[in-house]
Amino acid sequence: MSTVTEAAGTPRTTSPTAELIDRLRTQEDRPALVGYLPVGYPTVDRSIEALRTIIDHGVDVIELGIPYTDPVLDGPVIQAAAQGALDAGARVRDVFRVVRALTDYAPHVPVLVMTYWNPVLKYGADAFARDLAAAGGAGLITPDLIPDEGADWLAASEAHGLDRVFLVAPSTTAERLRLTVDASRGFVYAASLMGVTGERAQVGSRAEQLVADTRAAGAANVCVGLGVSSGAQAAEVGRFADGVIVGSALVRPLLAEGPLDDAAWAARLTNLAEVTEDLAAGVRSARATAPAGATAVPGEVP
Repeated sequence: MSTVTEAAGTPRTTSPTAELIDRLRTQEDRPALVGYLPVGYPTVDRSIEALRTIIDHGVDVIELGIPYTDPVLDGPVIQAAAQGALDAGARVRDVFRVVRALTDYAPHVPVLVMTYWNPVLKYGADAFARDLAAAGGAGLITPDLIPDEGADWLAASEAHGLDRVFLVAPSTTAERLRLTVDASRGFVYAASLMGVTGERAQVGSRAEQLVADTRAAGAANVCVGLGVSSGAQAAEVGRFADGVIVGSALVRPLLAEGPLDDAAWAARLTNLAEVTEDLAAGVRSARATAPAGATAVPGEVP
């Protein structure tokens, strides 16, 4: 997965993200842990260190955020980190260097870039897809792009063999679910509740039904995000989802006001490792903690 082609000059025809999720389901009977961190916080080089830390301590798939000035889906924790990255000089082009660093470090870990559509539009959809593929990236998560307005991205992702992850929410209609599932590749991102990202005391109560409805619409893999902040919640969601997506809980240990010396940064990486291990333990115990009569088999509702 450190290269985008199956043979020289041939776009990849399989999804590394879907293959990983399928392998974890079949071989380990567990969901994937998808971990989000932004490019460039607190610096580009240190963001690479943080991303390597979460890989080393149990994250299966990286969701790599591009800092953006108008993050409509992001809560205060991720907004603070994104603004810090922008203030430190992070730019869209840095994402390709970070993707390459991660795929060289851990070629078995798919790296999906999470971005609002405007940065890709300004860069050029095909050019972005080309450069992401060349860096070894697996694809994009596009929270503010719907498939029927994404013809350029659908074409570019197809041409360069990239995953395209679209979002569904508890308010998504049955017709929209089908359209989204048909356009997605890798997995479908199910937002567990309405609102922005952030740590919450409990996961949205409609998440399990949303996963079931999305599978009924034809999705092979459905991953759940928004609100998962602990190992216990990861286990709860992992009982019925194919992947558990965590963002704010991983970003928070890194936040600081002002520059960090080496010792302070090392302490934050230690805290990040501990949080990651707790979440990883949760997803690894998810199927073992399922209540009597429940099942995590895709297409079946407990």
